[in-house]
Amino acid sequence: MGIPSDEVVQIRHADVAGEPTVVTVSCPDKTGLGCDLCRVVLLFGLSIVKGDMSTDGKWCYIVLWVVPRRGRRVAWHLLKNRLVELCPVTAPFGFDAAYLAAAGLQDDASADAGPQVFLLKLCCYDRMGLLHDVTRVLCDLELTVRRVKVSTTPDGSVLDLFFITDARELLHTKSRREEAYDKLESVLGDSLTSCEIEPATEDMSCCLQASASLTPAVMEQMFNTDVIEEQSIGTRCSSTVSVTIDNSLSPAHTLIQIQCGVHKGLLYDIMRTLKDCNIQISYGRFYASKNNRCEVDLFTVQSDGKKILDQHNQRALCSRLRMELLRPLRVALVNRGPDTELLVANPVEASGKGRPLVFYDITLALKNLDKRIFLAEIGRHAVDGREWEVYRMHFGEEHELSSSLRSKIVDGVTNMLMGWE
Repeated sequence: MGIPSDEVVQIRHADVAGEPTVVTVSCPDKTGLGCDLCRVVLLFGLSIVKGDMSTDGKWCYIVLWVVPRRGRRVAWHLLKNRLVELCPVTAPFGFDAAYLAAAGLQDDASADAGPQVFLLKLCCYDRMGLLHDVTRVLCDLELTVRRVKVSTTPDGSVLDLFFITDARELLHTKSRREEAYDKLESVLGDSLTSCEIEPATEDMSCCLQASASLTPAVMEQMFNTDVIEEQSIGTRCSSTVSVTIDNSLSPAHTLIQIQCGVHKGLLYDIMRTLKDCNIQISYGRFYASKNNRCEVDLFTVQSDGKKILDQHNQRALCSRLRMELLRPLRVALVNRGPDTELLVANPVEASGKGRPLVFYDITLALKNLDKRIFLAEIGRHAVDGREWEVYRMHFGEEHELSSSLRSKIVDGVTNMLMGWE
């Protein structure tokens, strides 16, 4: 964990209302730092409208121009703390990174066991939008939902099991748990009958595993690239995505140029893809125009420090980037027995982290559509060597949904996830 310092992260607000806030990060470089920073910015409900980044492999300098998304309040002091925590520490003269890691002052990936997982158990009476209201409280408290199991009984009672982690790492304390209880009670009111938070034991770990397997038809609909391309024709997702590679402009770097439509988390999607493909950025520029188009120029090298010269690797990288920008999340509405089930697949980074706020956006979209959630699960599935976090929502409808209503649900959830609401 980085040592807090005003020199590491600076946040400068605009003098004119509505203008972007400038976030500057200057620190030692590490693999995937740009991806991690963009993920935290996305987590705090901010859109990146412009960005510049450069590194010499040892020190990096990143500037992001950000604006809050509509309806989101930003805790700027917490944002700064979370960004500082991601930044490596400069090793004093005569000491190396291994010494800092042993002293607990530097990240040691091999020793990182991840944050402690807790079980939040809620019992309450059902009402429209209940699941989103709980999720919103957890987000405000910086409690991350890792897994969830929600069930509704015929008498209208709800049992919610949330497996959560605490960004502040204080949930083991009585005061932090009481803060969570008070916030939940203030939102849920008389509908809340009981609320408990306890460390998740090994016996509970089975709930962190994947839920019921996905059928071949669902796998085809959500993960077959040819099907996704065909489904995107004529939709907002089909706006032109151009990814090109040029090795002629720099003797030491491969230039990746991207032109595409704007969506929420766009720069994060680019960064996580390059991180998973072991592509390092030496210099980059990102700009989103007012006509909802963006241009990205990235001077990159492979993990061995060399240019991307292999034609097969170039085609594979361009194809992967294009698909991640065309459909970063997969949304489908399917029938599961007598019930209708909404499925949302969220790609998981090689580091094990998934895109933030997906559950928040799904539940908000369904609340806006007046759709009551009867059952909900989050599980992880491996598809063609990649891991996906799959969100499943059962509506428990007594009658089949019309085609127009099904389209309205899929479009509403997709638009919320992509920031087109």
